[in-house]
Amino acid sequence: MTIDGRTLSHAVSESIRRMAVQRVREGERPSAVMRSYGLCRTTIYRWLRAVARAGEAALAARMHPGPRPKLSAAQKQRVFRWINGKDPRQYGFDFGLWTRTIVAELVARRFGIPLGVTAVGRLLAELQITPQKPLRRAYERDPAAIRRWIAKVYPALRARAKRRRAKIFFLDEAGVRSDPVLGRTWAPRGQTPTVATSGQRQAVNAISAVNARGEFWYEVFTGRFNAPAFIIFLRHFLRGRRYPVMLVVDGHPSHRAKVVAQFVHALRGRLELHFLPGYAPELNPDEFVWNHLKHHGVSKKPLRQDESLRARVEDDLAVIKSRPALVRSFFRAPSVAYTTD
Repeated sequence: MTIDGRTLSHAVSESIRRMAVQRVREGERPSAVMRSYGLCRTTIYRWLRAVARAGEAALAARMHPGPRPKLSAAQKQRVFRWINGKDPRQYGFDFGLWTRTIVAELVARRFGIPLGVTAVGRLLAELQITPQKPLRRAYERDPAAIRRWIAKVYPALRARAKRRRAKIFFLDEAGVRSDPVLGRTWAPRGQTPTVATSGQRQAVNAISAVNARGEFWYEVFTGRFNAPAFIIFLRHFLRGRRYPVMLVVDGHPSHRAKVVAQFVHALRGRLELHFLPGYAPELNPDEFVWNHLKHHGVSKKPLRQDESLRARVEDDLAVIKSRPALVRSFFRAPSVAYTTD
């Protein structure tokens, strides 16, 4: 049976060429040699002529150069600059996420060169641009305030805490539901998998505080979070602490309420509230508590029948508290990178 040599890899083809030529040199008939490999009988004569002209090097595998690239190296770098750190709306598109179709349309607009989506995929891979889930960033963010917090405000806060022998904690709140969007799993193509979980919908809230030394405090609660509730949690948080605390929080209305400010003032220095720049949750290491809970909690291990969501969340938070190294790692995240000394 004759096979199509074009289906063989470059390495296999080169090996066959070298062995076939050697066998002919040793006295075998060319037709018998090619029949043993299942290849066309006349092909070996091209190999023999090539060796006669250029020697053994003529049998080496050579990668086909392929078609000439439609985009020059400079044009490819321009495509990279269009995508890196920007979104399609800046170029007049309605959609805020990059797709291969949008990239192809932008290339056609700017360069007048048509590209198919497969070619765009190869181009993006060559530029080391990969599909990723983006982070959300609010229009209301103040980049200058964020840079000021990182470069000046927080270092000054640390220096002041050191002078006062105070501890800095970051605090945040979150809601947890028993029916979050499940993570991904594997299944045969076209067969949507099913995960058994409780049909009872439950919801609880949690509040926690972390510091760079790995200390962790939390409470799980139901009901609304408002200024009076925040004051209760602050009382619980301060219970048994013999050192001043500088508590870093976001701009939630309950944090900024007058009754909260009056409560803090009445503590005469035991507690200070410091506020992060607006719309910058990535600056709060406590956010990573909820991120950890999301990726290792209910969404990954759905509730069993009659299991209590509150008990599950309390167990998950207790595990975090028992792992100071994990808590310290939240301060080393690239978006935070607070010192842990």
